[in-house]
Order: sequence, then structure tokens, then C-alpha cells
Amino acid sequence: MRRVLIPSLGAVALAGGLAAAFVVAPCAPPFAALSGLGFGPAHCAGPRAAEAPRAVAPPTVTVVAAVDRPFVDRLFVSGTLVAREEAEVAAQIDGLTIVEIDAEEGDSVAAGQVLARLDRSQIDAQLAQNDAATARADAAIAQAKSAIEQAQAQVSWAENDYDRAVKLGPQVMAAATIEQRETAMRTARAQFASAQNALSVAEADRKSRDGERRELSVKLAQTEVKAPVGGIVSRRTARLGAAAGGASEPLFRIIKDGAIDLEAEAPEQALPRLAVGMSAELALPGVADKVAGTVRLIGAEVDKPSRTGKVRVALQPSARAHIGGFASAEITLARSQGVGVPASAVARDAAGARALVVRDGVVELRRVTVGVAEGDALEISGGVDAGETVVARAAAFLRPGDRVTAVPAATEGASR
Repeated sequence: MRRVLIPSLGAVALAGGLAAAFVVAPCAPPFAALSGLGFGPAHCAGPRAAEAPRAVAPPTVTVVAAVDRPFVDRLFVSGTLVAREEAEVAAQIDGLTIVEIDAEEGDSVAAGQVLARLDRSQIDAQLAQNDAATARADAAIAQAKSAIEQAQAQVSWAENDYDRAVKLGPQVMAAATIEQRETAMRTARAQFASAQNALSVAEADRKSRDGERRELSVKLAQTEVKAPVGGIVSRRTARLGAAAGGASEPLFRIIKDGAIDLEAEAPEQALPRLAVGMSAELALPGVADKVAGTVRLIGAEVDKPSRTGKVRVALQPSARAHIGGFASAEITLARSQGVGVPASAVARDAAGARALVVRDGVVELRRVTVGVAEGDALEISGGVDAGETVVARAAAFLRPGDRVTAVPAATEGASR
């Protein structure tokens, strides 16, 4: 038999009374206490205290101090290493074989030093023939001189004999005898003249042999290929056993005095700022240290397609450079003293360059005049003074008048 729980009439009556009282007076003290605990109407809990607004901290920005420092305006150029002056050494006599080579690439040579020797056997044979011909000419000269002496004596005797005949006259000597003596005198004079002509011919032949000798001496000297200038041998094409010829490729190439230049190209707008004698620092392939140089030549012509001009930078003689290699140079155009800030602190817009200065925690926008750029620093020639604090990286979200918390770049770096 199931049991059914039936609430008492008193409990039902109590519950109904409370509900009626809540409807009539929901904010009565008993019910108001429940509203304060989160039950019942919210307005019964009484007025709440107004919440205090939260303080917002200014944004943090990294700043740097504008400092007074030296600036160097440099122009970067690059190009090829070339010989300042290169001498080509070729054989001055054709058809002779190279029998000896006395210089190699990279050797330092002096002016007049023998670089190679050619076969001289043919010239030696010609010299021997010239010696024989010269001896014959000398003998002919001696013979002609002897003939002249004999003819001169014969002329003197014939002239004296004729004079005696003329003095005696036809009374003592026959006319035919006088005529014979006159003929003998003329014949002796003719022989004397002939002997003199023979001497002239012999002497001319001797001079001809002397000319041949000098020519052969020159050819003999040309069998020694000598350096026309002092310097460094940059190339050797001479080969043992090869026939030398003036029309063929030069046997040697010499960099005069070992002087090497950097032949670079500079923009046409930079050419007016360049001057001969400006200092430069060059970076050579395979050389760790920078090499000092000097601007030696500025081209007078601008290449139309590239709009660049030629610039020659002379290297120091001690530089370990090789022609044909690539190199770059930084030419010092000018030096100045000015206010410097990081390049990132300057932004550019249609109105020009600008920087953000922080003074007493407030951002100020300054229009600046930019000068020389050196590395990651810019020279500010107007708009910011030394000692002022600028935002290290110009940001678009910062506006003039904004309050910020400035953190020096060094402090920020140390905190990291």
C-alpha cells in the first residue's frame, strides 16, 4: 500500500502569504536582503558605487640623441684593374728563331734588360762576309794609293822632259821628238787621274762595307729582345723554337713601373664633384685590408647609353693588384661636421624630410634638411639641434602632441 505525502494546510497557507507579500512589497527588508545577495530585483540592492576610470599609460618609443659628429661624403665606384701604361715588346727582325728566354710573367725588369735571344748564326755569317769585303776594299785603297804615287812620279818626269825639249827648241831637237815627249807627259797625267779615280772607287766601296757593317751590327743587337721600359712582365707569348716576326703578336707585355689603375665608371651627376688628387680606399679581390689610392684622371666624355663617365684611380705601387681583376673604391668627396641621427629616424613625404623629436614626453614633428649620408647615419643640416632626442624609427602612428614614454636606444639594448 503506497503512501501519499499531502502537504499540510498550514504550510500551503504560509507559502501563499509570502508570495503575495513579495508581489505587493518586493523591496521589503526581508526581500531586499535577498536582492543584495543576487536574488530578486536588481533595483532593490540600492545604488552601486560608480566605477573609477582606468589610467592608460603612454606608448613606449625608442629614442636616440642627435650628436655632433664628423661626416665623410663618399662616392662608391667599381670597375676593372688595368695597367696605367703597358709596353708591347716585339721582335724587330723577322725570320729568326727564339733560342733563349730570360723573363717570365710577374718578373720585375729594368729598362734595357734582355728578355729573350734570337738565333744569330745567319747574321754572324754575314758579318764574316762583310769582314772579307772590307779587307778587299782596304787592299784596293792601298793599291790605288800606290798607283797614284807611281803615276805622280811619272807625271813629274814627263813634265820635266818635255820642258827641257821645249827649251832646247827645234834647233837642237827634232819636232817629232818634242811631240813624243809632250804625248808622254799627257799620258802620265791621264794615268795619274785614273789612279786617283781608282782610289775614290776603293774608298767608296770601303764606306759601303762600313754601312753594311753598321746594318749588321744593328741586326745583331736586335737578336737580343730588350725591355724598352722598366716594370713588371704581365704576359709572355715568346716560345722557344718559334720564329719571331714584327707582324706577329708581341713577345712580352710590360706594365710600366708596375703602375696599376682602377678604371671605373661614375654617374654623370657625380663627375662635377670629382677632382684629380682626391683620396680613395680600394677593396681588391683576395686582399683583406683596404688599399689607398688617388684619383688620377677624370674622363671628359660621358657614355650616352649608360650616362656614366670614366674615372681612373691610381693604386699605391705596393698594392698586391693584378690587371684584369674586379675592384671597388670609395672616393672621399668632402668632409664636414654636423648633427647626426640614424637614417631610420628620418622619413620622407611629399613635403620633404621629417623627424620626430620628443621633448618632455611630447612628440614634435620637425622638418629637417638632410646632408651627407654615411653608413646608417644621416647629417641633419637644419631642423634638429645636437643634444635633442629623436624617435629612433619614424613611425606613422605617432602624431605631433602625442605623449610617449621615451626609452633610450642604449637602455633598450641593455634590457634585451
